[in-house]
Amino acid sequence: MANVSIPLPRNGFCIPTYTTKRPSFTLPFTISCSGVAELDGSHPNKGAFFSFNGMKGVACGILAACAVTSAAFPVTAATQRLPPLSTEPNRCERAFIGNTIGQANGVYDKPLDLRQCDFTNEKSNLKGKSLSAALMSDAKFDGADMTEVIMSKAYAAGASFKGVDFSNAVLDRVNFEKADLEGAVFKNTVLSGSTFDEAKLDKAVFEDTIIGYIDLQKLCTNKSINDEGRAELGCR
Repeated sequence: MANVSIPLPRNGFCIPTYTTKRPSFTLPFTISCSGVAELDGSHPNKGAFFSFNGMKGVACGILAACAVTSAAFPVTAATQRLPPLSTEPNRCERAFIGNTIGQANGVYDKPLDLRQCDFTNEKSNLKGKSLSAALMSDAKFDGADMTEVIMSKAYAAGASFKGVDFSNAVLDRVNFEKADLEGAVFKNTVLSGSTFDEAKLDKAVFEDTIIGYIDLQKLCTNKSINDEGRAELGCR
């Protein structure tokens, strides 16, 4: 049971901070809000204020949506327990078919388990595939052509993507923690919501990368990004 509260300020609004590290929830959970708005008829800025009751409802709705999303997204929680390694024959070759059920939503009939698979220099069978919510930790994709691939909500912690071409790919909400992305090409690539904690990004190309402002700030803290990459990202 998780209880989340939103205290609303008495005399103004505040903008919450967001993080891509989502807490783990156990359903069912409850959302509670608290806040008091004290405006009388003589307040000089009465006309500039929205109804706080309405704002409370909106805030609760947003938080509830975020909580549900976090609960439904199993691969980013710090205490995530991954399923046992699949014993399915030819499980690695399933990447060449991809996840055809959930696509970008990361929903699947059974996990796409690519952990410890070796796709080094794969130039044709991964291009444009949907690998949403795939388990990729400790897999090798060095030198692979992964242009236009969809990897939404994939778990790629510790995987190796050295020199991979991710041009025009959708890599939103991917966990790249401690992954080796040296020389990877993220040209016109969607990276919003993805995490790169302790990832190796030396010589990575970020030309026309699509990423949210908060996610960009976090990415720019990665010291392995060289000066050219930082300039492409607009890091300050």
